[in-house]
Amino acid sequence: MEPPLATPAPAAKSDGRLLLGATPLGQPGDASARLVRAMATADVIAAEDTRRARTLASALEVTPAGRVLSLFDQNEASRVPMLVDEISAGATVLLISDAGMPLINDPGYRLVTACVQAGLTVSCLPGPSAVTTALAVSGLPADRFCFEGFAPRKQVARRNWLTGLAAEARTCVFFESPRRLADTLTDAVDTLGGDRRAVVCRELTKTHEEIRRGTLAELADWAGDGVLGEITVVLAGATPTADLDTLVAQVAELVDDGMRVKDACAQVIAANPGAPSKRELYDAVLKSRD
Repeated sequence: MEPPLATPAPAAKSDGRLLLGATPLGQPGDASARLVRAMATADVIAAEDTRRARTLASALEVTPAGRVLSLFDQNEASRVPMLVDEISAGATVLLISDAGMPLINDPGYRLVTACVQAGLTVSCLPGPSAVTTALAVSGLPADRFCFEGFAPRKQVARRNWLTGLAAEARTCVFFESPRRLADTLTDAVDTLGGDRRAVVCRELTKTHEEIRRGTLAELADWAGDGVLGEITVVLAGATPTADLDTLVAQVAELVDDGMRVKDACAQVIAANPGAPSKRELYDAVLKSRD
């Protein structure tokens, strides 16, 4: 008889912790009181850009008690073991990005997962986020949305990505470089149609904040003259082109012609932007046969 598998020993208790701190998008006054206290008392501030971290501390009239070190995409993997060791030994590490919530298309994922695996405390100091800020001011539906990070850089990949959003019924938020915004909006017109609504948010909360609303065609024309600043785009979800009963009838016609139900559902979904999921349509088709 084989011996039972050994149960992993629980992680050692530690008073150390990792704090994820949301920093202002532009206005220092948006910093939370908890972030200010953490910047003043943390043993280590791990910052995407140490210069920006020190500038923020100065604006908040905070003198960090601990050391400030860099943590960005290129050095995160090498820094993580050292930071985990310090937290295990009882240190408080504050992780901040240049603006907004860490990890949301910013460094920090490796550090968080390493701390979770080590059984260490991970807490969040909530606050500004360009994603939710843009969504809130967009005027587009905000009850359901998805976040897509940065749009792909290369045109072929970008058009494929946009094609994947053609049937997405949820409002979509993504980031874009000001240098590529015009090209991305032009590709969106070609892929999604010029009448689809969108909002371009530029320099959110900053002095030159601009919220530009319109159709994709209108926004592509506007961006063609050149745009500067940090860009967040909010794209309206696809409008359903047919109700569920109509889609079920379309599937039935394809099945009568010899197509499998699953294949027929996939074809109907692809031809109807904003349609329900393939599973929902499939279930509706089976129910209609009862």
